Parts: sequence; C-alpha cells; structure tokens
Amino acid sequence: MNHPDISKRDNLRVFYDGQCPSCRKDRRIFERLAGRRGDDIAWCDVTEYEQTLNARGIARDTALRSLHIELENGRIIEGIDAYRLLMKRIPWLVPGAYIIGLPGIKQGLRRYYDHWVEKRLKRQGRWSS
Repeated sequence: MNHPDISKRDNLRVFYDGQCPSCRKDRRIFERLAGRRGDDIAWCDVTEYEQTLNARGIARDTALRSLHIELENGRIIEGIDAYRLLMKRIPWLVPGAYIIGLPGIKQGLRRYYDHWVEKRLKRQGRWSS
C-alpha cells in the first residue's frame, strides 16, 4: 500500500510497548538520531493509552504485537509501514525505509518481526492467543 509522504512535518503519535526493554532502547536510539526532526513525535506507551487505542478500534493485544502510528488526520499506520515512516524522519535512513518497503523484503520482515514479538511476549508472560 502506498502512503503519501507525510514523513516530514506532521505531528505523530507513536504507540509502542513501553514494558519492552528493546522497544524502549529503540525509542531512545530513534530520538537521538532524529534530533529536532523527532520533536513533533509523541511516544505513547500502549498500556497507558489503552482507551485511546480502543476508541480507534485497536485492541491492546493488537497494539502490543505491532507498532502503530496515528497521523494528525487520525489515520493509523502500523507494522513495517510505521517503521518506514519513522525512518523517513532521518535523512540517512531514507534509503533503508525504501528497501524495507520492497515486495518480498517487506513481507519477510513482517514474518520475522511477528515471530520475534510473539517469542518476546510469551517469554514475558504477556502473550494471549
């Protein structure tokens, strides 16, 4: 699915798993790399924004299993496309954002990511089927 280039100026709300050490580390790395380009990003821990997500039709378990970003217009981007959107905020990661969006690569990364998240949530006792 193609998305308009909303990667530069829109305010974003990123819903991430704040109980996940790796997710918190990724957030810190992104904030450091993005610098001022990340000033318009609100990082929202899924566990603290459960009602907000529910109002948008996103169950807690779904939000824990995939990164979700809400655009200013209320549209939700999730999964690999959400990561691509964040990567486009950092000029030297733009080529990587393009590459991970290519057919085959995108689907393969999604399968790997889904497997990794399931394994992590099961290890933490937070997986529900």
